[in-house]
Amino acid sequence: MWLSDFRIVLEDRLIERGSVRIENGLIAEIADAPVAGAALSGDGLLLMPGFIDLHGDMIEREVEPRPNVKMPMELGLRDLDRRLKVAGVTTGFAAVSFHPGSAYGHMRSYEHTRSMLRDLKAMRARLSVDHRVHARFEVTFPNALGVVEELITDGVIDLVSLTDHTPGQGQYRDLERMVRTIARNHDMTEDDARAEIDRRIAVKTEGAGDLAATLRRISTACAAQGIPMASHDDDTADKVALMKSLGATISEFPVTLEAAEAAHAQGLLTIMGAPNALRGESYSGNLSARDAHAAGRLDILAADYHPSAILPAVLVLGQTDPQGIVGATRLATANPARALGMADRGRIAPGLRADLVIADDSGVGHVQATLRGGRTIYTDGTVHLSAAA
Repeated sequence: MWLSDFRIVLEDRLIERGSVRIENGLIAEIADAPVAGAALSGDGLLLMPGFIDLHGDMIEREVEPRPNVKMPMELGLRDLDRRLKVAGVTTGFAAVSFHPGSAYGHMRSYEHTRSMLRDLKAMRARLSVDHRVHARFEVTFPNALGVVEELITDGVIDLVSLTDHTPGQGQYRDLERMVRTIARNHDMTEDDARAEIDRRIAVKTEGAGDLAATLRRISTACAAQGIPMASHDDDTADKVALMKSLGATISEFPVTLEAAEAAHAQGLLTIMGAPNALRGESYSGNLSARDAHAAGRLDILAADYHPSAILPAVLVLGQTDPQGIVGATRLATANPARALGMADRGRIAPGLRADLVIADDSGVGHVQATLRGGRTIYTDGTVHLSAAA
């Protein structure tokens, strides 16, 4: 079938009024002009590759929307699936943590997370989006090593990031800012907030054990199964160098421009959040995605915690990108595909999967339809394929 009269975002150029032919779930042909008898006429709408989200934190809140209010796992996973396809995501990496000491409590317990991930893998064939698993391994909780290694060996995990949320470094390097945030969010005095931070540091330090041995072990497990590895919240060039030495190829959410520059120099691709890019600032006061993009140090946009921000963020960055919408779109499509070696998707090109987004770019942007493998998995009702298609 033909999709005609779209502004087609290719990897290297924009076709102003082009057409794409889909056969057997793949892109078969691209034309630089409208074609007659098409299954769908776009009338100037954008046709983009389906978004590939390498880091989305939503799954835990879909399964447990309020503390201790547990939904059936199947319901939560279907809600996550719906949320992603409405945002134009055709390949989504659910970022989950093994961190029972966090504010999420049992939601990040080893057993609960293991069960949730196995359920997600078991349901993949019944969901619309191609769901993958991104395991966030908290390096100061070595007790999770056995569980993560088991899931890696069993083929459940597709990407691992090494995280350390100890206050005083990484995302939380500004302790006074953290004091004010905790005091405000938990209605406590700043003295009590400082005491809470001291407690968290003590817990992390006491439980960390031999950190170097933990890092080597998880790095070895990933390498043995060919699982890509990312660093997380890099704040210094030294930390980037350490992560590179362990085998990391991605730097997630660098918190300083120095770290983003170091990642670029070391050949790591940098990921930053679409909400950060859309708003123009980090909610925690760290590096702005727009500043990283302006410096040429932003490679990939991720949903982080809000998938519907991806399209608006692409449109915002397209206003300043040297290649306009073409360059900005790569951040959510071709670049994440390249980062994980997913050569069958991420671009509109003959022979690749027909994972596509039909979007209106007026205002903040709006996803009108999402196709995965040539099949419509979401439409807002304004886009209709012909009966023949």
